Amino acid sequence: MEKVFVLKTEDRAKAVSRLLAQFDLSDFRGKRIALKANYNSADPFPASTHLDTLSAIVHELKNAGAVDITLAERSGMGATREVLSKLGILKLSEQQGFKVVVLDELGESEWRHFSAPNLHWKKGFWVAKIFQEADKVVQTCCLKTHRFGGHFTLSLKNSVGLVARYGPKEGYNYMGELHSSKHQRLMIAETNLAYKTDLIIMDGIEAFVKGGPEDGDRVSPNIMLATRDRVAIDAVGVAILRHFGATQEVSQGRIFAQEQIARAAELRIGVNSADQIELVPLDTESRKLVEEIDKILAAG
Repeated sequence: MEKVFVLKTEDRAKAVSRLLAQFDLSDFRGKRIALKANYNSADPFPASTHLDTLSAIVHELKNAGAVDITLAERSGMGATREVLSKLGILKLSEQQGFKVVVLDELGESEWRHFSAPNLHWKKGFWVAKIFQEADKVVQTCCLKTHRFGGHFTLSLKNSVGLVARYGPKEGYNYMGELHSSKHQRLMIAETNLAYKTDLIIMDGIEAFVKGGPEDGDRVSPNIMLATRDRVAIDAVGVAILRHFGATQEVSQGRIFAQEQIARAAELRIGVNSADQIELVPLDTESRKLVEEIDKILAAG
């Protein structure tokens, strides 16, 4: 059983602190942390991780005793360094003392080729080795639909940003393959085989229920969630999107039949059914929404 902690809120700093208090962070003391946020484009939240969310996560990790925090990113819609500069991430890193690595700028030695049996990737793919070598990996994602074939972009889809656009050795266009493939959603799930996560925080204070990833129809769930399980948080995220009236692609069928989730569950990246998810509301206001989301999860 994987717990997903839920908090109704509009205060990101307090929410991150309260959510992370549900975990034993003593094992983060003295550790090197790789942090993956959502900076696919320079568009504001919920297209991109909110500056306050990133700041609060770094603050809490430092309080837990982490000695080295590195945010590593590759944007899909824009030049990564320009995206990070425009959104204030580079300035924040100077203020809070964490590192920023622009994955597009790394040499071949900083990547590792990943392959496994029965992948839908023709050549496997290259993953930034920082996410394999860090002592701990923390991910923070947004809550939104994806109109370019992903259907939704939550925690599993966020992992595409640590895969090389072009192979550092052979120059092959891996993102071209991904976005043109009929297996795109299965391939998204498969990128998550290449690394493990220790914490995931989802910022759902606002969300896109149509469109996405950089713009779309907005709603305000005013919710933040945290867990250790990428499949669990994506299943809950899909349930929340359904609750607020998402696209037909996201809303139809069983949640665990959604291709991203089904493939990730098959690969044992996380839970394999809604029965293995325990939603834990952190206050009275959160409880009502949790009851509604539980019903959607159970039905789907």
